[in-house]
Amino acid sequence: MTQAKSPPPGGPGPDRSRMGPTRISTLVVAALAAAAVAWLLISTLYYSGIPRLPWLPVVTLAALAVLEAYAAVNTRGRIERKPGRDPVNPLLVARFVVLAKASALAAAIFAGFYAGLAGWLFVETTRAATEDRPAAGSGLLASLALVGAALWLERSCRVPERPDDEREPDQRESRPGQR
Repeated sequence: MTQAKSPPPGGPGPDRSRMGPTRISTLVVAALAAAAVAWLLISTLYYSGIPRLPWLPVVTLAALAVLEAYAAVNTRGRIERKPGRDPVNPLLVARFVVLAKASALAAAIFAGFYAGLAGWLFVETTRAATEDRPAAGSGLLASLALVGAALWLERSCRVPERPDDEREPDQRESRPGQR
């Protein structure tokens, strides 16, 4: 009796809802769409009637990037069971993965929005546009930092490969002569 091969993730079958790593292409498409929307919105509205860009989103994005980078370093050390670190709770790691995936996508959208806005502000020559350039540029940098920290956290939550001598044989290796 041979074992049936499971279908690939994303295809039909029970494994189709399996979560995989965040694709960079998804983040790039989200950022480009947000940049286009930001450019269209700002160019169709009368810019001088809009209030100045706030700094609170920039500070929030930067703080989230720092927190997720710290979580990435801490989680990686706990997964690898480095001396002096407590073992990691698997449910916490799953929550970190979900947080990282959501943060990466949201930060990519923010980065696209800030890129579109900053692009338009650097083309515009008004005094209001000149005053908003630092907030837009800082927002873009903070968003990119959060994308990087989120991807790092997601990667840090992976289970490390075990050496060959520690690996347990699977069912096919334990039964000689069967495939």
